[in-house]
Amino acid sequence: MDASQSHLLLKRAVNIKVIVTSRWKEEVQQQLQAQINQLDTQLQQLEAQGQRMVSEVQKQIITGSDMAIAQQVGDIQMQVNQKKTELLERKNQVLQQLQQVQLFNMDEEVAQGQIEGFFRVETGDNLIRKMQVEVLLRDGIVEEIRGDL
Repeated sequence: MDASQSHLLLKRAVNIKVIVTSRWKEEVQQQLQAQINQLDTQLQQLEAQGQRMVSEVQKQIITGSDMAIAQQVGDIQMQVNQKKTELLERKNQVLQQLQQVQLFNMDEEVAQGQIEGFFRVETGDNLIRKMQVEVLLRDGIVEEIRGDL
């Protein structure tokens, strides 16, 4: 194998950016609102499930002491409150994301995430520059590929 044909195929993270458009804003806001609605539903279901569990424990007063039943009820309420706190924190994060989206200016570039892609590197290539690639989208369409391919 001669030196002119030596190369490697490597994997890199490719940054995805989007250009803010009214269509993009609307789609993202709808997705975030759907997440909020789902979290609200989960909170309601959790509350109802917790109440049912407490009622079931309280019905089992056959031979148990009041202290043991109170402990079980307390444990259930603690678990429900812990899960409720997690759901409320997630809802707060989504609400903050929704607020951020509303503040974006039209035609502003916003980081959307990353995907992995493969690239070829050969002797003499600048590896650092080849690792720094990003794709710019406008309403889902590739508008520009930035960096060394």
